[in-house]
Amino acid sequence: MKRKAICTLLLVSSLSIIFPFTILKGSAAEFNFGVETVVPKNQVDKKKTYFDLMVEPGQKQILEINLRNDTDNDVKINPLIHSATTNLNGVVEYGENDIEADSTLLYKMEDIVKTEEEVIIPAKGNYVLKLDVTLPKKEFDGVVAGGIILQEDTEGTDEKQNKNQVNKGLSIKNEFAYIVAILLRENEDEIKPELQLNDVFPDQVNARNVINVNIQNTMPMYMNQMTVKSKVTKKDDSQVLYESNKEGMQMAPNSNFDYPISLNGERLEAGEYTLEMTAASMGEEWHWTRDFKIDGDVAKKLNDSDVTIQKDYTWLYVIIGGIVILLAFILWVIFIRRKKKENEENKKQIANVDE
Repeated sequence: MKRKAICTLLLVSSLSIIFPFTILKGSAAEFNFGVETVVPKNQVDKKKTYFDLMVEPGQKQILEINLRNDTDNDVKINPLIHSATTNLNGVVEYGENDIEADSTLLYKMEDIVKTEEEVIIPAKGNYVLKLDVTLPKKEFDGVVAGGIILQEDTEGTDEKQNKNQVNKGLSIKNEFAYIVAILLRENEDEIKPELQLNDVFPDQVNARNVINVNIQNTMPMYMNQMTVKSKVTKKDDSQVLYESNKEGMQMAPNSNFDYPISLNGERLEAGEYTLEMTAASMGEEWHWTRDFKIDGDVAKKLNDSDVTIQKDYTWLYVIIGGIVILLAFILWVIFIRRKKKENEENKKQIANVDE
């Protein structure tokens, strides 16, 4: 059995807060180190333990995070900074991932905030991690959002643990990380929310067929408590083939994600379809109708790799049956010819005896 679990500790604040994520202060049983942010003077709400700063164009600032190690061994940390993104579940991610930056994102957090690539927290000691912040000289509205992920580098330890686990017939790897959100604002001007539907296309999630709908938040603001209602029909037909409704989602500023509509194990069929979708957030509502096409070769490729679809081997059975029939016919012909030959030889032998 092989399993990998990645756990991120985050505290959810009141739902009325625009930026609802923070780190869990202190240490947890799964960690060998603890984390505590040093709240700066320009913190918007000093009760929050993540960084939510009011800044100015071109401003330079040093942020500090206290790292504490209560163990008897040094702890190595590899800090990573990344812009906030939205995953396929409609959840904002502040850590590193493979989601591409949105086309409307003006500034990446990793370009604004720099820190050390490797940190050693001494045994029974502390380390003050400094974040160098340099704001763009050009003023921006809304919020630039991102975060820093703090995860122990346990490469050597993991190798030893994995070796022991393999000897026991197991291969389990648990990884835990602190993520500290970083939000930067230069003003509190009101921004009108705006969502766009970019594309509709067949795809897969966890080797299962879906219709993906790419939704984009083009504005530098969070889209909170977002709901989506969607249905797919054949083009010019009212019968609903697939539908999906979801509530309580959130999108990061200037981000997009592929909203999956499950086919529930059904095969994709080539043809022309129509998507109807309604999204609502921040007191606004958007309705889209989009026609899209599924090509035959795409449908076949996805169907062949969908783990929930029972494979159709009819063609294979036909081929095997044909081969069996052909072999039986050949054997029958051989038998008839051999029988005929034996009869002819027997006739010759009888004729010779009569003479």
